[in-house]
Amino acid sequence: MSRDTVILIHGLWMTGSEMSLLRRRMRERDYNVHQFRYRMVTRSLDHNRERLKDFIGRHAGSAPVHLIGHSLGGVLALQTLQAYPELPVESVICLGSPLVDSTAGRRFSGSGLGRAFLGKTLPEAIFHAPLSDWTGAQKVGVIAGNRGFGIGDLTGTLPKPNDGVVTLAETCLPGIDDHLEVSIGHTGLILSAAVAEQCDWFIRNGCFRR
Repeated sequence: MSRDTVILIHGLWMTGSEMSLLRRRMRERDYNVHQFRYRMVTRSLDHNRERLKDFIGRHAGSAPVHLIGHSLGGVLALQTLQAYPELPVESVICLGSPLVDSTAGRRFSGSGLGRAFLGKTLPEAIFHAPLSDWTGAQKVGVIAGNRGFGIGDLTGTLPKPNDGVVTLAETCLPGIDDHLEVSIGHTGLILSAAVAEQCDWFIRNGCFRR
């Protein structure tokens, strides 16, 4: 029997190397794991959606495909499936993803330097053409942290609860299948063994373990 495929998608200002622990843990659970890398500052949402679509197509086979996106990576995953609903993806797990808004991002965008740092993909995916709800065929689960300390604090105090970058409310997209709150910070979501276990449980069961 072919092993399920997991595609990991990193977040803003990251390269994918930060997800090495999660890659290893998912491989230990007998998945074929691939890392999607993209340029979110200089490239547009449309460009990155098309690249992710092609990446999924190259790695899809007879076994189910699952996407795990951290932060902006989760937004990109759902934006891509919304644009290309025919893609052979069975489930998506978003880790600390600002699916409905980004308070920290809006504060960054208030200055020219901040807008330059944010780049193109995040504003287009979250501010200009945001997701309103999820109606796709794929099961979607969200894991959100509530241990607030991170770069979001540099722009002012974030509404609580938050993971230091993304508020809990910003992860609550209508129509998703399950939502789990954990006492972990934003970057900690991709380092946590417990989160990796929950990703595996969601893939196998369509819900998180409680």
